[in-house]
Amino acid sequence: MSPGAFNDWSNASFNAALFAYLGAMVASFAFLAFRARALSWTATGFGVLAAVANLGAVVTRGLAAERFPWGNMYEYSMAMTLLVAVAYLVGVELVGRIRTLGGPVWAFVVVTLAIAQLVFYVPAGPLLPALNSYWRQIHVTSMIAASSLLGIGCVLTIAYLVKEAAERRTAARGAAPPPIMGGAGSVVEEDLTPDLEAAEDEVVLEAGPRAPRARMPSAATLDRMAYRFIAFGFPIWTFGVISGAIWAQEAWGRYWGWDPKETWSFITWVIFAGYLHARATTGWKGRRAAVLALVGFASLLVTYYAVNLWIAGLHSYAT
Repeated sequence: MSPGAFNDWSNASFNAALFAYLGAMVASFAFLAFRARALSWTATGFGVLAAVANLGAVVTRGLAAERFPWGNMYEYSMAMTLLVAVAYLVGVELVGRIRTLGGPVWAFVVVTLAIAQLVFYVPAGPLLPALNSYWRQIHVTSMIAASSLLGIGCVLTIAYLVKEAAERRTAARGAAPPPIMGGAGSVVEEDLTPDLEAAEDEVVLEAGPRAPRARMPSAATLDRMAYRFIAFGFPIWTFGVISGAIWAQEAWGRYWGWDPKETWSFITWVIFAGYLHARATTGWKGRRAAVLALVGFASLLVTYYAVNLWIAGLHSYAT
């Protein structure tokens, strides 16, 4: 099969993945609204099909370009959304047994792929000379993996803020004890939460056609899950920044030159390092930690989009 044919297959698989992710998103939000067990499995089914199509798009793109398919932002976006989908399906649904978080995760994937299609798309082709290095595979793969994990962590952080606000409103009405947020010198009362409240926060999928509850996990659970994803993604981001510096030395004769992409990658690293440090040393949890995580996510978006679209630099070839 010719490179052009593989390129067509990649585009078709990309479109199939985008529409399947859209179906997973709609089914996930419908599950939250109507609590029907069939909608939960429909969302998961669409998610799995979308991930398979996404994988097909990445593989055929590589065959069309005759190289590893992450040489520009379109290819980067395809690979990142694939990892987000796999991480969510395995880490949240399979391991965590939580089915109420699919809506925002799939929405993040749909928006990312839509922007990739509308803004970053370029036909498959050869790499620029500066990219012909084995360090490209190491650096870009690390950044893709880290971006997917940090992205899921920040989606979970947004879900935490929504749930925490709901718990506060419930507490203000006197229907439940107010949540005790972590902080310097404070105690997190996760283990003292009544069993009934904890049970109500779990997703119940009974054998009947409708599930009696399809609630989000507790705010404390969402906070903990967000932390775990960010803590997992941060060292990979660190390795990606270091490997990028080594690649820069090979390609441009210097390890660090404060190029806009390098600068914002470092700013993102500092923010998430501060987030993890605050949680480890001063016991930050809850809203203060969530705000810091969202600042890091905003910096990640600047690194991912703004630098490539509007700020000229040595990484401008990525578009």
